[in-house]
Amino acid sequence: MKGTLLFNALREAIDEEMDRDPLVCVMGEDVGQYGGSYKVTKDLYEKYGEFRVLDTPIAENSFTGMAVGAAMTGLRPIVEGMNMGFLLLAFNQISNNMGMLRYTSGGNFTIPTVVRGPGGVGRQLGAEHSQRLEAYFHAVPGIKIVACSTPTNAKGLMKAAIRDNNPVLFFEHVLLYNLTEELPEGDYVCALDQADLVKQGSDITILTYSRMRHHCLKAVEILEGKGIDVELIDLISLKPFDMETISKSIRKTHRVIIVEECMKTGGIAAELMSLITEHCFDDLDSPPVRLSSQDIPTPYNGNLENLTIIQPHQIVDAAEKIIVNGGVD
Repeated sequence: MKGTLLFNALREAIDEEMDRDPLVCVMGEDVGQYGGSYKVTKDLYEKYGEFRVLDTPIAENSFTGMAVGAAMTGLRPIVEGMNMGFLLLAFNQISNNMGMLRYTSGGNFTIPTVVRGPGGVGRQLGAEHSQRLEAYFHAVPGIKIVACSTPTNAKGLMKAAIRDNNPVLFFEHVLLYNLTEELPEGDYVCALDQADLVKQGSDITILTYSRMRHHCLKAVEILEGKGIDVELIDLISLKPFDMETISKSIRKTHRVIIVEECMKTGGIAAELMSLITEHCFDDLDSPPVRLSSQDIPTPYNGNLENLTIIQPHQIVDAAEKIIVNGGVD
């Protein structure tokens, strides 16, 4: 079977769900006739028409608010942010409306909405187009947050997110769209609240998500050559965390590194370290370590851009220091 690119896996998921359920619709900038900036909605406009694949003005707060209203009346909208950084303009609609209306309406309304789009560091897109917003939205109650990392989980997670009756923020990485993989046959979904145990090991646990999964895999290969047996977990679900899988791994390895592309201050790893300390303190032989991006706007220069985020050799160095010295200086 021929491999499928990640952006096509997402398109397949949306296409199949739109075909399965006439209530599913798409809205956003250039999602229609143009097919989306990264072609995730390519050809859907011709197949489903302008009422189900709606090109919107450049007004993120307006069309995200419109999606909330559509969900309240029974539709299942998918909102594309041409770049996830633009959705800061819709923060009010996502937090005060999407996240809270089910509660504030006493359960009279559900908001089955998916908010998806590209983000992350790469391709020299500059500071405003290299946002990692997962931590920005992490404190918002009432929403689920997932980050895909492979074509297989991209398709399965997208289908699950569309079918879910709660708002789901769906993070895609701009550098993973051309990742290729053979997809399982038939209709399948991935759980929105479960981590993926990528590789079992006994010496140290590495927790990661999105693009950093692939940086960690490179590091794991090097560490295996040095005799260090790594257990690698792709978090996938950023809200809620799959603490059952995480805790089980730490009870086995007694050491943990969290690798993220998010900024260090107030990042996903910061929250995860707190939970690990609460739930797994007695199981740890050394303090948890986080490897995060630098707290600066992402430079346009490609070399400087690479220096702001964690690279595989830094993961290798951190793991060796923990194994040998019991911690990172």
